[in-house]
Amino acid sequence: MSENSQTSAQSTNANNNSNPTSDTVSSSVPFTLKRWNLVGIWSWDVAHDVCAICRTALSESCLRCQAASNLQECIIVWGTCNHSFHNCCMSQWVKQRAQCPLCQTDWVINRIGQ
Repeated sequence: MSENSQTSAQSTNANNNSNPTSDTVSSSVPFTLKRWNLVGIWSWDVAHDVCAICRTALSESCLRCQAASNLQECIIVWGTCNHSFHNCCMSQWVKQRAQCPLCQTDWVINRIGQ
């Protein structure tokens, strides 16, 4: 065999080794995924988790509703500034001053929810 044919045979072998078959790839995987569990995490879409007016958690009823033994949960309102408050608290606040209690921007309701 000449030198050129030996080098071309070596390069052919090298090309064959650089492209392994799917059998060799699957056998080189260190583990097999048999089962997996999806875990989800949720949180309130609020900047603060406490109403700045009544100082109770937004997940609970406001002080007025608690005192009146209102069985329904308070509705939460978000402003365009992304601050959130109990609707009961904010409706009383807006009667006196139409600004966000935290950032003093004009209060405009962006979203209402629970």
